[in-house]
Amino acid sequence: MNKKIQSALISVFYKDGLENIVQLLAEFGVTIYSTGGTQAFIEKLGHKVVPVEDLTTYPSILGGRVKTLHPSVFGGILGKRDDAQHLQEMKQYNIPEIDLVIVDLYPFEETVASTTEEKAIIEKIDIGGPSMIRGAAKNHKDVTVVANKRDYTLLENILKEQNGETSLDQRRMFAIKAFDVCTAYDTAISNYFHQLSMATPFNKEEKILRYGENPHQKAVFFGNLNELFDQLNGKELSYNNLVDVDAAMQLIRDAAPPPPEGGISDSNSFTTHNSNQTTETNKTTTVITDSKNLPSEGREAVFAIIKHTNVCGIAQRPTIKESWEAALAGDPESAFGGVLICNGTIDKATAEAINEIFFEVLIAPSFDEDALLILKSKKNRILLKTKTEHAGQSSEMFRSLLNGVLVQGADEGNFADWKEAGARESTAEEKEDLFFSNLVCKHLKSNAIALVKNKQLIGKGCGQTSRIDSLRQALEKAKQFNFNLDGAVMASDAFFPFDDCVKLGHEAGITAFIQPGGSIRDNDSIEYCKTNNLAMVITGMRHFKH
Repeated sequence: MNKKIQSALISVFYKDGLENIVQLLAEFGVTIYSTGGTQAFIEKLGHKVVPVEDLTTYPSILGGRVKTLHPSVFGGILGKRDDAQHLQEMKQYNIPEIDLVIVDLYPFEETVASTTEEKAIIEKIDIGGPSMIRGAAKNHKDVTVVANKRDYTLLENILKEQNGETSLDQRRMFAIKAFDVCTAYDTAISNYFHQLSMATPFNKEEKILRYGENPHQKAVFFGNLNELFDQLNGKELSYNNLVDVDAAMQLIRDAAPPPPEGGISDSNSFTTHNSNQTTETNKTTTVITDSKNLPSEGREAVFAIIKHTNVCGIAQRPTIKESWEAALAGDPESAFGGVLICNGTIDKATAEAINEIFFEVLIAPSFDEDALLILKSKKNRILLKTKTEHAGQSSEMFRSLLNGVLVQGADEGNFADWKEAGARESTAEEKEDLFFSNLVCKHLKSNAIALVKNKQLIGKGCGQTSRIDSLRQALEKAKQFNFNLDGAVMASDAFFPFDDCVKLGHEAGITAFIQPGGSIRDNDSIEYCKTNNLAMVITGMRHFKH
C-alpha cells in the first residue's frame, strides 16, 4: 500500500546531498521537523522548519546528548496508523504523525581512525540516531526511513515518480538498509570496546624501550615486570629480551611444573589402562589419561636455553649443573647470546660453568651469594630472580594484525590422550623421553621436530615449511654434535602427513615416536611402526606455533 509523505523528521551529521531532498519535500508541502545544525542548514536553503524543541518543549540539553529522546518524537515515529488506541493517544498528547525519517549517525569509525582520545570517541557514540532509525524501520508499514546519504538519490527518484508516495515494498527495502546501518555501527562500537578492554590490563604501566625488534622500530612495554621478577644485575630488558624471556617462562612452566599434590609418583609407575584390542595384529592399545602418573614431572633439575623464542638446548638431570651441561651440549653454537632459564638455585659451580659463555639473560628462582659474585662480573648481563612459579602466566594471547586484534586462549596442556598405537608399548625410558620431547616440541616454531635421548634435546628442526625438512634439520644438528641416535625418540608438533618422517627417523636409529595424529594417512606411519617394531604414541593434541 502506498503512503503519502506529509511530515518528515530530518537530523543528519552529513549535510551534503540533502538539498534536493529538502527542495522536493517542500514542493510536496511536507512538514519538516529538525534539530540543531540540520535545522540551520535547511533554513539557510530558504525552507520552513519546525524545531524538534517545539514538539518536546525541551531544549537540546546535556551538551547535545539529549535532543530527540522524547515521547513526542518517538510516538510520532512508532505510532501505528491503523491502531485506534495509538491514534487516540497520539491525539491526546499532541503527537504528530511522522511519515519519513532521514537520520544518519555520528561518525564513530572515522573518529576512532583519527584520534585515540577516549573522550572524543565516546561522544561520537550516537544514541538518538540509532533509536530513531530502528523505530522507523520497525514501523516501516507506515514510515519510510533513510539512514545513509547514499540512498538520497534513490528516495528522490521514488518521490518524483510516485508523487511523494512510497510503497510497502520500498519502505521494507529502506528498513532493511536501516537495520544494516545500525548493525554495522553497533559492531564498530563493540569492536572498539573489546580492543579497549584487551588493552586495559597493559595500561597500568608504560615503559618506553630503547627500540623494538630492530633499531629503527619504536617500542613500548605495558605491564609491571616488578611483579614477576627481581632484576639483580644488568641493563634494561630490550624488546627481543622480553619476547625471549616470555618464551623461556612458558617453557619452564611446562618442563618443570610444581609437584602435584601428594608428591611425585615414582618414575617407573607409569599408570595405564588397556583397551581397543586390534584384531589384525593382536596388539594392545594403551591409553594414558592421568597426568599425575606421567614420568618424573618437576622431580629433577631442568635447564633450558632459548634463542629467538625457540628452545635450542634443554635437559633434565639430578642437579642444576648437570642439567646445564647437558642443555649446552645439545647445541653449544646456538647458545651464544641466548636466554637461560632453570627451575633451581644457581650455585657457585653452576655459575662458574655458565660464566664461560656469552649470554643475554639468566632466569632462576634463586641464586647463591657466591654465584652472584661470579655472574655479576659482566655489568650488562641480565639476572632475573623469579618471584612466583607462574610468573608471566596468561590465559589469553594477543596478536595485532589486519587492522584488528586476534585473541586466543593459551596453549595449555601437552596431550589429550596417550595412545600406544605402534608395534609395541614404549619402554619406561622411552616414555620419559617421549613425554619430555613432546613438551619441548610444543615450544618450537612450526613445523617442529624434537629429538630427545635420556631427557636431553639432541636435535631439533623448526620454522620449516615442510615437516620432513624440519626432521632433516634436526638430524643434521644431532650429527653435528656427535650424538648417537640409537634409542632416541622423536616428537612432532603436528601429525605426520606421510610416513617419510618415521622412515627417515628409523633409519637414523630412532625407536619411538610421539605425535598428535589426525592425518587421513595416519595409518601409513602407524603401519610402518608396526612392521618395524617401533613404538608410536598418539596424543590427540596439536601444538602449532606461528
